[in-house]
Formats: sequence, C-alpha cells, structure tokens
Amino acid sequence: MLSGYSRAPICPSCLDTPKPLSPEICCAKCRTPFLRERALDEDGLCRLCAAGLGAFDAAYAWGGYDGVLKELIHCFKFHGMRSLSKTLGGYLSEAFPRNERIDAIVPMPIHWTRRMVRGFNQCELLSKELSRHTGIPMAKLLVRVRRTEKQSNLAGAKRRRNVRGSFGTGHAEAIRGRRLLLIDDVLTTGATVNEAAQELKRHGAARVAVLTVARVDRRSLWAQKGQFELQRTTGEGSKR
Repeated sequence: MLSGYSRAPICPSCLDTPKPLSPEICCAKCRTPFLRERALDEDGLCRLCAAGLGAFDAAYAWGGYDGVLKELIHCFKFHGMRSLSKTLGGYLSEAFPRNERIDAIVPMPIHWTRRMVRGFNQCELLSKELSRHTGIPMAKLLVRVRRTEKQSNLAGAKRRRNVRGSFGTGHAEAIRGRRLLLIDDVLTTGATVNEAAQELKRHGAARVAVLTVARVDRRSLWAQKGQFELQRTTGEGSKR
C-alpha cells in the first residue's frame, strides 16, 4: 500500500536516502575531501588552491555525487522531473554557507541550444528554490556565449580548455562590488564554475562563492588505488 507520495514519481524512502557530505579532511577553500592531511599545506589548502588556480573564493556542496543522490540529479536534469527542484533546492538550503554575506544568487547558464532540448535550465530552478528559502534575490548575470563539448567526455586540462571564454555578461553594473553565490548541480573538477567565477571577477565582483547539490568525491578511488599499490608491492616483494 502506498503510504506517501511526492510530486516526483519517486518513493519517499529514496528521497530520504541521501546523506550530507561531511569529510573530516578537506581543503579550506574548495572543500575537496582528502584521505590524509598531508595533501594540504600549512594553510589547509590543496595543491591547486595553494597555486592560486581557482578564481572562486570558496566552494560548498551538500552531498557526494554517487548513489541515490546521483540518480535524483539525473532524473531532475535529464528526465524532466522538475518537481525535484524542491527536494534538491532544500539540500542547497541546508548547505548554504551561513558565514558568507551574499548579495545575489547566480545560476550557472546553459547554452540556448541545450535549453531548447532540455526545456529548462536546472540551475535556474535550483536558484529560485534557494532564493525562496533564504530571501536572497536570484540574478541571471551570466550567459553562455558558445556551446561547448560535454565536460563528462573530457578530463583534466581538456576540461579547462573546453570552457575557456564560454561565458559572458551584459550586466557589469550589477556585478561590480557584489558578493555572489554561483549555483550549479554538480562540481566535478571545478573547471566550469571556475571559468564562470573568473568572468564575474573580471567585471568587478567582490567575492564569488560556489554552491552545488553534489560534488565528486574521489576518496574511495584513492583508497582503492592505495590498496592496489600496497598489494602489488607486497606481491613483488614475495617473489624475490
């Protein structure tokens, strides 16, 4: 017997399954989770942030991009379940950085051709929901000036090259001197939000923070790699 339902065709137990990401060790700026403290410098920064490669000032995320949360994001983004913006927007509200003073919530834009196919910009729906929770206005300050290859098809430096120069704005006066919160659904390498933050900074934004529903957590992959190397070393040693 169905004892409960939501506006999305997903059972309540699935909606209740995702849990917030709470790493014990993470970069003080980008919040990337790490297995060991030695991955961070004396200021608590990862190698990329310490080298000044990030244009954004801070990054926050509610959960890890895996399991049920990944499936919910896919249902929302690729299968048109717009009503999930309420659930996912609620997650953003929980992860909202209360220590930040934010003037405006800025949704990451998508190219008009993708919006035409998808029918909506998922980041706008999430931003509207977060605005409803926080009372902070949403401002569509960025546009996607060229269509890029899907980031999921690329890795590393190719991702950064792919999005270079892909954002623009016609709202320089609305950006100058303001503290902005960029909203995206998923943070993977950070290349896309970094390029967007750079465009906002170029037009005078005082601070740009990033908030996503989920972020890729590579700690399990690092742990598996470490175990493999340990086993391989042990195996090689036993052959001698």
